[in-house]
Amino acid sequence: MRLQYSILFFIFFFGAFAQEKTEVVKPVDSLYREDQFYVNFTYNQLQNFKGLTQTKFSPGFCVGILRDMPINKSRTFAIATGLGYSLNIFENNLLVNNAATGVPNSYAFLATANYNKNQFTLHYLDVPIEVRWRTSTPSDHQFWRIYTGFKMSYLVSDSYKFENGDQNNSIHSNPDLNKLVYGTYVAIGWNTWNLYAYYGLNSIFKSGVIDSQKINTNSFNIGLQFYIL
Repeated sequence: MRLQYSILFFIFFFGAFAQEKTEVVKPVDSLYREDQFYVNFTYNQLQNFKGLTQTKFSPGFCVGILRDMPINKSRTFAIATGLGYSLNIFENNLLVNNAATGVPNSYAFLATANYNKNQFTLHYLDVPIEVRWRTSTPSDHQFWRIYTGFKMSYLVSDSYKFENGDQNNSIHSNPDLNKLVYGTYVAIGWNTWNLYAYYGLNSIFKSGVIDSQKINTNSFNIGLQFYIL
């Protein structure tokens, strides 16, 4: 019996020792790359057009992949580019009417807020490129970051819906919308939590008028961005 206990003790002791030794000598990746997947959630607002106002909460969502390319030996500076998808919803007082096929859309501001829905939904493919600064090390992945960049977005799908009781209006593939929009953005934060802001540099509309005034409004989005790997 003593011999059996001695054998068991020998096995557990050296097994634990071997495991501890393995963990100690785990190699450090000196060629690491940071933050190659991202997701963000934003509040969206259309601005710089007189008479246009937000009526309800307008959410946004983005997800994508970036190739991190460090440019200094300590890997605290990098550039990154990749591909993403974004969904932008805008609830506002801009009414769109389309009387018949082939007839241009007409636009007006809603005189009252007593309606159920007046919503633009825009789906984009994004190509971001950014400059990155961070305090990361090969062994510590909780760090400060400041990432700033430029993003081009191609409109792949869009819809507009107005609902007010029995009165419903729906428009898809509005030809008055810009297919290509672009803007600048910044993400600043520590570890998981990063404040994100995007400012559009051109209008989401390429045509369309209200009272002979061209609709010229860009998007401002603010929220939180999260990075993975």
